[in-house]
Amino acid sequence: MTVEQMYAYAKEKYAKWSIDVEQAMTTLKEIPISIHCWQGDDIGGFEVNKSELSGGIDVTGNYPGKARSPKELRADLEQALSLIPGHHRVNLHALYAETNGEAVDRDELKPAHFKNWVDWAKKMNIGLDFNPTLFSHPKAQNGLTLAHPKEEIRQFWIEHCKKSRKIAAYFGEELGTPSLMNIWIPDGFKDIPSDRLTPRKRLKESLDAIYKETLNQSHVLDAVESKVFGIGSESYVVGSHEFYMGYALKNNKIYLMDTGHYHPTETVSNKISSMLLFSDVVALHVSRPVRWDSDHVVILDDELKEIAIEIIRNDAIDKVKIGLDFFDASINRIAAWTMGTRNMVKALLYALLMPHDLLKRYQDEGNYTARLALLEEFKTYPFGAVWDYYCQQMNVPVGEAWLEQVELYEKNELLIRN
Repeated sequence: MTVEQMYAYAKEKYAKWSIDVEQAMTTLKEIPISIHCWQGDDIGGFEVNKSELSGGIDVTGNYPGKARSPKELRADLEQALSLIPGHHRVNLHALYAETNGEAVDRDELKPAHFKNWVDWAKKMNIGLDFNPTLFSHPKAQNGLTLAHPKEEIRQFWIEHCKKSRKIAAYFGEELGTPSLMNIWIPDGFKDIPSDRLTPRKRLKESLDAIYKETLNQSHVLDAVESKVFGIGSESYVVGSHEFYMGYALKNNKIYLMDTGHYHPTETVSNKISSMLLFSDVVALHVSRPVRWDSDHVVILDDELKEIAIEIIRNDAIDKVKIGLDFFDASINRIAAWTMGTRNMVKALLYALLMPHDLLKRYQDEGNYTARLALLEEFKTYPFGAVWDYYCQQMNVPVGEAWLEQVELYEKNELLIRN
């Protein structure tokens, strides 16, 4: 059967439940995913004085072809974007500044250091998001930044975050779409702390100083990201879930939930509905934790589907900012981008092709038999046929055909780098 024939069959199957497949695809086209640039070079960045990775972050593997320059990284991103259906965004970290060989410390960064990224984004017609980089730096080596007991260290990182907000605002103004500026810090202790309150008090005061200046929300959206533990902060993390959720709600900031930043028995999908009741906007970093925050490439697993379902069935497309955050150097990096992003988009399509109103009614009526039965049956509905048709309509490879293009790019470009 052809793609069109399989699509026609699927469309008929879904129509029995009053599901408009055409409308589902139209909606899907308008959901942007923020694709993280750091998968392409193992979070190396382009600072003149590079530091070793720190802050509980580790990238394993040495697959050939890592991007060595901004030009190579942008070329690799273009290749990945050409294989992913939809209109998406790119997420940058501060260490991806371009300073023309000049050593510019992070508290001195300016929008001009990201002009090449903005020019590229204009050419690609995409938005940019941003993150201050509070790790892999001499002033973050002891595991404390915004919560550091020394005021001069805190002030350095406060200034870095202030400059990062200005850079994000520059992105938003130049590109005509708000830039999400997300703060994550590695601060914490390996062993049992003797004082949990004071570091959190210092973090709160640092954040207050960072956000003291009001910036145009049509240009920049401020977000904060929590974590439960990391390498070197196994016993205590200053920026915990409770801390950042409280701070975000009290100070009208966006709370960002990373799918790897909670206890293994917790799921972000279960938190979305609660956050939507109290926040106008929430943000996600979608990853795949394997036993801990290991940032594996996103696959189409049950949790990814549940996250997408929570967004769709709660009419939260405009309220949830979806970003990705994984890094794997053991496989082709462009393939990692492509697989992870395509799977996020697949999950959203899967969620769009479900009879949510009917399932909600069954629950309210106490008809749990019909609810469970339908949830199970829809797992094997022909959503894959709709996905193939959607990819064809969006002029990207259907099925696994994208892998051929990645392999060709690897042969002609990536292997030459090594």
